[in-house]
Amino acid sequence: MPIDSDDNRFATQNRSFDLQRVIVKIGSSLLTNNGKGLDRTAIYEWASQIAKLHNAGKEVILVSSGAVAEGLVRMGLEERPKKLEGLQACAAIGQMGLIETWSSALIQSGVRSAQILLTHDDLSNRERYLNTSNTLHKLLSWRVIPVINENDTITVDEIKFGDNDTLGAMAAAMVSADLYIILTDQDGVFTDNPRDNPDAKLIRQERAMADYLFHIAGEGGKLGSGGMLTKINAGRLAAMGGCPTVIANGSLDNVITRVVAGESVGTLLQTNQADKIIARKQWLAAHLRMAGTLFIDTGAVDAITVQGKSLLPVGVVDIHGDFDEGDVVAVVDENTKERIAVGQVNFSSDDARRVARQRTQSFDKILGESEERVVMIHRDDMAILNK
Repeated sequence: MPIDSDDNRFATQNRSFDLQRVIVKIGSSLLTNNGKGLDRTAIYEWASQIAKLHNAGKEVILVSSGAVAEGLVRMGLEERPKKLEGLQACAAIGQMGLIETWSSALIQSGVRSAQILLTHDDLSNRERYLNTSNTLHKLLSWRVIPVINENDTITVDEIKFGDNDTLGAMAAAMVSADLYIILTDQDGVFTDNPRDNPDAKLIRQERAMADYLFHIAGEGGKLGSGGMLTKINAGRLAAMGGCPTVIANGSLDNVITRVVAGESVGTLLQTNQADKIIARKQWLAAHLRMAGTLFIDTGAVDAITVQGKSLLPVGVVDIHGDFDEGDVVAVVDENTKERIAVGQVNFSSDDARRVARQRTQSFDKILGESEERVVMIHRDDMAILNK
């Protein structure tokens, strides 16, 4: 990749954050002491930095990997099991030591903590998502630090690469965080793999949506399941909620407090309003599970795919499934039966059926109350497929 000598992507310059709420994610490669179990010395040091932020009035949420890696060590295994039941058993064994260590480290600094174990289903189901959000906000209001980890022991899917990077990004969006810090065993995002190319340069700041970042991302390590690619993906997901991300080396002295203070540590993935919309559309397009389906007529197909407009209820001719307001649904051409878009719907399935084929001015009468919603899916909340 050609590099201009005055390219500000590589410039060392102080950053300015307006921070109240911070998410800190720490990966397995850092948490485990070279395969000898949890690195308790390092954990106590990170806990001390987190406590300083907490005691300064900041709200902190911790996302901690390490359960599977700790389980491997406790069972004397050198590699991650290939079968799901082995991974789940390691997670169950290691989770005990992981949360006990964090609780002890934080309480030593006078900070209370709480464990939250989540699965992807918890975050894709609207009711569970809202319950999780309410719990996190209550803990923060009580000045308790939530310690989040994926609930590997009960997930029905294979444990996916980079889940905790993604969990942290989703938590950032859920609580409207001001900064997402991902601590890893690398100094940040480089122009090439620094392990193979000594001339690789550290990218100090870049747009979260810069496509070339995907071409230079590396793979995960021996104990971790992530890799730089998942961290860049997580940065994009955090950008959906307008939250910038810093990817930094967790082994640096006082790394958390230095990042928060605005020091040029690691790689800052920035976001703006345009990138926020792009990231949101990519997040929508990546959804595999749809809560329902809206079938639309030819006029609506043209309006959303050619004219770039929002989907109006008048263009919806049929509705399948039961869903709530805010769920992600598929949008299908009634003639070709082709899925042309996915989006976050503004009506429950019951209300959607009542306003389908109807014009806005009749909504108050149909729904029996003053109605401010005028679109079925707003264009900013909709991703057009195969465009």
